[in-house]
Amino acid sequence: MLAASWLRREAQQIRRPLQRAALATALQALALVAQAWCLATLLDAALSGHAPFASLWPQALALALLAPLRLVLNLAARRTAHTAALDLGAGLRGRLLARVQALGPIGLRAQASGDLITRLVDGVDALLPHFARVLPQSATAAIVPLLLAAFVLPADWVSGLVLLLTAPLIPLFMALVGSAAERASQARFAQLARLGAAFVDALGGLTTLRQLGAAERVARRLDADGEAYRQLTMQVLRVAFLSALVLEFFAAVGIAVVAVLVGFRLLAHEIAFRDGLFVLLLAPEFYLPLRALGSLRHARMDALAAAQQLACLEAPAPPATTPLAGGHRSPADAAPGLRFEAVQHAHAGRAAALRDCSFELRPNRVTALVGATGAGKSTLLSLLLGFVPPTSGRVLVDGVDLAELDIAQWRSRLAWVPQQTHVFEGSLRENLGLAAPDADAAALERAAAASGLDAVIARAPQGWDTPLGERGLGLSGGELQRLALARA
Repeated sequence: MLAASWLRREAQQIRRPLQRAALATALQALALVAQAWCLATLLDAALSGHAPFASLWPQALALALLAPLRLVLNLAARRTAHTAALDLGAGLRGRLLARVQALGPIGLRAQASGDLITRLVDGVDALLPHFARVLPQSATAAIVPLLLAAFVLPADWVSGLVLLLTAPLIPLFMALVGSAAERASQARFAQLARLGAAFVDALGGLTTLRQLGAAERVARRLDADGEAYRQLTMQVLRVAFLSALVLEFFAAVGIAVVAVLVGFRLLAHEIAFRDGLFVLLLAPEFYLPLRALGSLRHARMDALAAAQQLACLEAPAPPATTPLAGGHRSPADAAPGLRFEAVQHAHAGRAAALRDCSFELRPNRVTALVGATGAGKSTLLSLLLGFVPPTSGRVLVDGVDLAELDIAQWRSRLAWVPQQTHVFEGSLRENLGLAAPDADAAALERAAAASGLDAVIARAPQGWDTPLGERGLGLSGGELQRLALARA
């Protein structure tokens, strides 16, 4: 499965911390065995009276010291795994953000903003319990029962055999129940992505929806999507509770069988009281890691559903929508001359948007790009910005192929004024500073004067510190265009 292999690949990055957590778990299991043996020895001596209590002080001291030791080892294992998972999540989110940036607007054209937000926020968050709890608990479920069985078998081979025969039943039925949980979790995460996309789109177009009288209809649709998400969540919880019930049942049956066998054999004097008590103390601890792993089954299913979406985001994009990788040559600081030589470009699965396009743009001149709708004007600008590669032909910058230039440096020398200017909630100064965060006040004033934004600032009640609402609330359409020009 793509999601499972993707999760395994990501887990390799925190292999060392998980190994340290597994070592702490193994030491904790050994401390548990020693604690059970000391307790069984003390109770046997107290009930039988064969040994004076003064001779048992080493066992009593060890019993008192082993309890805090187990606590420290448990906390160390959890902290190690949790810290590693948080570091992995932060790195993964940064890598995915870089991937989104690398895809560019063309590669993300089919992705809704709300869907991307849900993947990058909720999707990554859904992975953290898998790395912080499921993987460490999987190691615990593999290590602890085997260690305990290794000590139970010499004390009572019959009870040890019962433990080893009943233990596989728990993961077997967990897998059977988990198949339904996996389908429910995938449907739940897909519905969450749809709900997030619809919600973000509704917020972005709230003013338009009100003007068209469609706000109530969209609200009803969001309510229906939310109800569908609630129902899918309840389905996942029902399966999770059912799996927990199955695990508890088989664990209880295994413990009961061991207890009955030990009781009958004690009555028949086939086993010593200390050995029988030692086995009874370890029997619940034998099943505990398996039960804990089963209770985390739904966390793994959520992680698989999220990984399916995140893995698709990292999948290779079609060549026609993959941005130029670029080279290592730095573009000149002076205004460059541009030349298109027989450039063609076809979008994935569609007809060619540009055919044999050749022209030259000389520096320090104003050039208007005119064409009918669908003629390829936006595609041509995307080629110039390096968002998509040409299917054939070349884009030359001062005679150098654009594919040989450092794309990041090339884009830093370009200014882009879109048809619709996006304004974030904040002051005029903050919105203008987005184009150049390191610009000083003099640079901002020069940009405002060159674009005519200075007149808008002079009329604003608080000048540069005048707050703007989301999507430019507080500015007219023309003033928004001046802000966009000032950014450029």
